[in-house]
Amino acid sequence: MSSPVGTLLSDRYRLDAQVGHGGMSTVYRAFDTVLERQVAIKLMHREMSSDSDQLERFRREARAVAQLNHPHIVGVIDAGEDNETPYIVFEYVEGETLKDRIRRSGRLPVPEAVAYAIEIARALGAAHERQIVHRDVKPQNVLIDEEGTAKVTDFGIARTMTEEGLTADGRVLGTTDYVSPEQALGQEVGPQSDLYSLGIVLFEMLTGDVPFSGENQVAVAMKHVREELPDVQLRRPEVSSALASVIDRATAKDLDRRYNDDTELIRELEDVLAIETARSGQATGEVTSVLRTLPGSARRRLPLRARVSPGRLIALLALLGVAVTVVLVLALHNTQRGTGSAPALKAPPRQHNVSLARNSAHDYDPYGTGGTGEHPELTKNAVDRDPSSTWTTEHYDNGNLGKLGVGLYIDAKPTVSAKSLQIQTPTPGFDVEIYGAKSGPPKKVPDPGWTKLGLAKGLKSRQPIALDTASQSFRYYLIWITKLPPNGAQTVEISEVALFD
Repeated sequence: MSSPVGTLLSDRYRLDAQVGHGGMSTVYRAFDTVLERQVAIKLMHREMSSDSDQLERFRREARAVAQLNHPHIVGVIDAGEDNETPYIVFEYVEGETLKDRIRRSGRLPVPEAVAYAIEIARALGAAHERQIVHRDVKPQNVLIDEEGTAKVTDFGIARTMTEEGLTADGRVLGTTDYVSPEQALGQEVGPQSDLYSLGIVLFEMLTGDVPFSGENQVAVAMKHVREELPDVQLRRPEVSSALASVIDRATAKDLDRRYNDDTELIRELEDVLAIETARSGQATGEVTSVLRTLPGSARRRLPLRARVSPGRLIALLALLGVAVTVVLVLALHNTQRGTGSAPALKAPPRQHNVSLARNSAHDYDPYGTGGTGEHPELTKNAVDRDPSSTWTTEHYDNGNLGKLGVGLYIDAKPTVSAKSLQIQTPTPGFDVEIYGAKSGPPKKVPDPGWTKLGLAKGLKSRQPIALDTASQSFRYYLIWITKLPPNGAQTVEISEVALFD
């Protein structure tokens, strides 16, 4: 059915212009003559309304989105039928689709791509809380309004997690460029499937293209099932390891390795946005808006100018000037008073900090018993840039490890030729050896896969260790603790680890 422009639906909505067309419906820019405002209307094709499955899917979209009230979801205003033709009335978003934006601009600035991914993830999180899975997340279904804000739309094949029928027969729904492996195989689809598709959208925003191509949709879908995602850092080298790690985990084919829920993905994206903004040194457009919504843990990573308004920054700088003056005066009177707080780990001269993902640290206990590891739940504390949080080994009686060693390794994916590794610890005095591995990590020490790069005896509370990599690049860097601190200490604690190249 093709309703002509000028048609008045239900004596209220005037169709002004066609703005989109699909196999099941056509979207129009329309005018609400009662409330005198622009709206968008999705009008089902009359020939499709006789198909009970298609009709129910169309009505279900209206019911599903009507439950959602979120700034990053295009909202439903009304629904009805005119001359036996169903329609849905949405808020009208002036702008373009994210797909149009990518086609027009190519690769998006890295912080902007991450900001849009956060907004989309927050929208999906709101849907998932209502037990609604979108099932067709793609840039064509993300609108960018005139202010630059992302809004998710087209829940046309969305399905509640308690609903049966319609898609339970194994048919593949969704666009194959972004389809999850389980959806491509016609298996059960849940929120993690939407997160996979979002990971592909983020990949496209960063590289300007989808990861897979093929002769037909089936060929592309099978690549999502069988092939590893291309390395985003090879296609765009300025992408940080932290961001690459997020994409890898979001698009993991194994559901046990993929993000469990939206909250987990959003938290890591927020940290990455702060890191990328700090790296670029500036924030513009939608990045600025998203930065204002970051939690305190992520905002602390931002440079001061990105955390406060210009007016407040001037006032803070003025106060800082006064404070510096007071400190200098006090220092002149007594240079010996106070020790100050510990500074963050700084790069040695002519070396640079290697960006590490928050999930890059892992415990390593090849000779342990019981299978519990060395506090794996605390490993993130070693790379969170917070010296007050620590990773700790298990307790060892009589100050004796009773085995060759135990440790912590860092995944510096993809690889890096590190020049030094720095450790900060509240339990100094232990002995440590540093190893590198290109793959694995190897299951034990010693092992041909591990290359010894450096060592330190009686490690100090904050000590850099020079690494001899012979110009080789390694993915894994192992901190292998061979001796506990003296005086009967039973544990080793590490508060911060940093790699420098």
